[in-house]
Amino acid sequence: MPQPKNARDSITVMTEMVLPNDTNTLNNLMGGRLLHFMDIAAAIAAQKHSNRIVVTASVDNVSFSEPIRLGNIVTMKAQVTRAFSSSMEVFIEVWAEDIPAGIRVSTNSAYYTFVAVDQSGRPIEVPAVIPETDDEKDRYASALRRRQLRLVLAGRMNPQDATELREFLQV
Repeated sequence: MPQPKNARDSITVMTEMVLPNDTNTLNNLMGGRLLHFMDIAAAIAAQKHSNRIVVTASVDNVSFSEPIRLGNIVTMKAQVTRAFSSSMEVFIEVWAEDIPAGIRVSTNSAYYTFVAVDQSGRPIEVPAVIPETDDEKDRYASALRRRQLRLVLAGRMNPQDATELREFLQV
């Protein structure tokens, strides 16, 4: 079994500038392009944690709360919140910055799930996460409920077996 790793060791910060080719006809960053950026940043965090090739297994709800404009700087911070046998949950936060105007706003956040694989593409065990800060501990504690919800929604877990989720929802 791999040695556990501190949650902060997986932190990845990625920065992109929104260029004309990234925008729609309103000069806003296209949603699919943002998801592409987010997937890369989250995958890097998962690779740093596992020291393995990783593949995207799922993406939780992503809401676009603020437009990201042409010329803005997009900053993404990704961190592994919890690891299971071969999968890892990664939390990612996104900010848009208009440097000349001195404005920085939070635009998105999401949870991604990655699976570590060996050279043949088969799932492989990953190190556990050691949360240290209060935020890391909170995300770690609630990760099992989020995982159970993902599995139930994907039809891979019977809702009756989602004990952590059922307890949280009191059903």
